[in-house]
Amino acid sequence: MNKNVLLVFFILVGFGTALLLAQTGSPAVRSDARSLSGMLEEKFTAFHVILKPDSLLPEWWAGAPSVIRDPQGTFWMACRMRTAQGPRGHRGYEIRILSSADGVQFKRAASIRREDLPIPGFERPALLLDPSTGKFKLYACGPWKGGPWSILKFDDAVRPDQFDPATVRPVIAPQPPAGDRDIAVLEYKDPVICFFNNLYHGYVTGYIRTLERFFHFISTDGEHWQPYGHPNDSVLPLCGWHDFFIRPSSVLPLGIGYLFIYEGSNVKWRDPVYNIVTGIG
Repeated sequence: MNKNVLLVFFILVGFGTALLLAQTGSPAVRSDARSLSGMLEEKFTAFHVILKPDSLLPEWWAGAPSVIRDPQGTFWMACRMRTAQGPRGHRGYEIRILSSADGVQFKRAASIRREDLPIPGFERPALLLDPSTGKFKLYACGPWKGGPWSILKFDDAVRPDQFDPATVRPVIAPQPPAGDRDIAVLEYKDPVICFFNNLYHGYVTGYIRTLERFFHFISTDGEHWQPYGHPNDSVLPLCGWHDFFIRPSSVLPLGIGYLFIYEGSNVKWRDPVYNIVTGIG
């Protein structure tokens, strides 16, 4: 949001608060930074584990969730199940689909295993509802048919537990370099797919000259995608605390704008490929 708009907003809020206090005769109450800190801390310490790895051993993961709520109120989650076995990058063995009535207690509804496609491994999936048809869309990613990592899509389904692995195909894939000295994105993975302002927006991780950045694509139907701007133009620069890797995580509409959640790491950190923290933009 424009800084001038924010300034006007806070001035109006402050004026309105002062006017209300003057009318009621109530004393001004100052916020205690310590109490605010405690409230924030509670938000991150009170949690429920909704899905565990299939083996409670090091390097086994259940993560990368994509969650939606259908018109009937059922929560659906697509997530990546990871094993400790095999080469890194090929350890995602399943996209698991789960359902829940309350968003806390989930049960397995379907499984798409890497052998079903087949594909060497999965990374993060993306699940969303088509506002036009009412059907569900599922995106995945992986090294497609011996080639580079690409963004994949299944045929739309009436229910998230009815996606057909036989229908998967690439929808965002690296383009061949124009020449020997051309700089091009070599791989795409980790899709975050949203529908805002009558367009599908895809935020994906891309590798360009071995650097991990994220890129923005747009689509009118969720099937045919094009880069938003130049194909090599990434969304955020590699600088500051996230000068090693950055990856998209989520986009939240707030009414006054959109809150972008992303992940990043620093070149000075130990093992910055996995030791990542959350950023807000």
